Amino acid sequence: MLSYNPCDIFDYFNVDEMHGLSHKECEAHANTENSAYIAGWSNFVPKVSGEYISNDDRFIFINLSRCTDSVRTMGLIMHEMMHHSLWWHSYSVENKEEEIITWAEEESYKVYEIVKPMLGKVVRQAITFKSE
Repeated sequence: MLSYNPCDIFDYFNVDEMHGLSHKECEAHANTENSAYIAGWSNFVPKVSGEYISNDDRFIFINLSRCTDSVRTMGLIMHEMMHHSLWWHSYSVENKEEEIITWAEEESYKVYEIVKPMLGKVVRQAITFKSE
């Protein structure tokens, strides 16, 4: 998901809370380009049960208000893609360190190309990742 308002993620999934974060706390936070309740997020698409298995759908959220220049934008994307890559590779850092980092880097370039034309525009776009 891409948005300038990090609280949009709760509206998008139609939830008040998920994964330890809350819509109410997000709304109360002074979300700016220098500070945000959520700068980026990689996690499971929320389920009512709150119980997840490894092949459940996941999402990546990028708070576009934190994307103030190309370096910060790419850094934020890479940060979230590393979280996702660690999950994707079953957190096997000892055996797959290079693969984890390379996958995150390659996917970050793809996400950056999606994000780049959105900068400066009001947008809400979902990017979900399904297990293979």
